[in-house]
Amino acid sequence: MTADVDLDVDLTVRLTEAPGAPQYEFRLVVRRGTSPQAAAVDGATLPDPAAALAAVERFGEEAFFTPRRADMLCTQQYGGPQVAVVTGMFHGRPVNSHFSLTDGCEIARWRSLAPLFGGTPGSTGQT
Repeated sequence: MTADVDLDVDLTVRLTEAPGAPQYEFRLVVRRGTSPQAAAVDGATLPDPAAALAAVERFGEEAFFTPRRADMLCTQQYGGPQVAVVTGMFHGRPVNSHFSLTDGCEIARWRSLAPLFGGTPGSTGQT
């Protein structure tokens, strides 16, 4: 992560598809005032940085910073062994978020940011 104050988004994603599997690493870097298309040239290593940025802009605040309510009911389903850890900065706020597919709520959270997870097999939350 860079200390450049002109960055709106600087996120690193570390994704593993199963315990002991190789780790994929992706980066989304967007400088203040750039268009989603420009994200591709700002250091992003995602296959579709514009889609990743759109997902992060739409769901990032909730996915990164809003804790799950204690009374939230989630379906008890298992979506797979995939795990993603997202670190960095989102509009001036530090991000350190863990994503998995352990229940219906986590699967929905994962799917909301699926483009940020690089479109690797399993990253869509479907097994």
